[in-house]
Amino acid sequence: MPGVTLTVFFDGQFWIGIFERTEGGTLSVSRVVFGAEPKEQQVHEFVLRHYLKLRFSPPVEGVKIQTIASNPKRRQRQIARSAEKGIGTKSQQAMKLAQEAGKLARKVRTREQREAEEQRKRELHAERKKARHRGH
Repeated sequence: MPGVTLTVFFDGQFWIGIFERTEGGTLSVSRVVFGAEPKEQQVHEFVLRHYLKLRFSPPVEGVKIQTIASNPKRRQRQIARSAEKGIGTKSQQAMKLAQEAGKLARKVRTREQREAEEQRKRELHAERKKARHRGH
C-alpha cells in the first residue's frame, strides 16, 4: 500500500517540505522550498495543485514501512519524536542519489556540447584551410 508523508521544517534560512513516497518497499523523495513559513491551508493547496508535478528521486530499496499505532497519545508522541529528528536517513540517501544522477546527466550533457563545439571548430578550420589552398 503506497503512502506519502510530508515533513515541513525550517532549515535556518527557508521553510522546506520533504515529500516521502513509500511504495512496495521502496522510498522516493522530493524536496520543495516554501520560502516563508507556510500556513496549513497553503500547504494543503500546494499538495492539491502541485503534487503530480513533483519530481521524485529514484527509489531506494529496503524501506521498513511503519504501521501507525491506534492509541492517539502514542501517535502524538511518535509525531513529536519524528519532528525532532527531521529528515530520515533513507530520505537523505534518496535525495543524494537524485542529486548525483542530475550531476552525472549534467556532466554528460556538457561533455557532448564541448565535443560538438570542438568538432565544429575543426571542420571550420579544415574548410578555411581548403579555401586558402584553392586560392593559390
